Amino acid sequence: MSSAAFAEDAEPGEQGPAGPLFVPVRPGPTGMSPRFFRTPLGFRTAVAFTSEQRLTSLLGAHHPRIRLSEPALRALAAPVGIALLTVDPLFSAPRPKRTETQDRTVGRAGHRRAMSGRTTC
Repeated sequence: MSSAAFAEDAEPGEQGPAGPLFVPVRPGPTGMSPRFFRTPLGFRTAVAFTSEQRLTSLLGAHHPRIRLSEPALRALAAPVGIALLTVDPLFSAPRPKRTETQDRTVGRAGHRRAMSGRTTC
């Protein structure tokens, strides 16, 4: 066998997802293409999910998706320079930094909400 046949085999100690993955896609000029995301550190990554429920919980029920194996997704990501694959990510949006004025406004609004919940005799 050629060495190319072994290039896609996982190392014995590595655990890879079993079976086809659910991959978010977007329409392009020649059909659908995988959506690529960025990690919190800014690296580009291909994203896949092990179940349809995990994909829909993060991206919504109507987000387009296809089923691909891990090697097929890596093959699609490689030409655009993406070597990182994230399976079942937990997206979290960074909290925007608030200014001192916003902190005072939020503090007052929170105080009003707390006061409105009290009953008076």
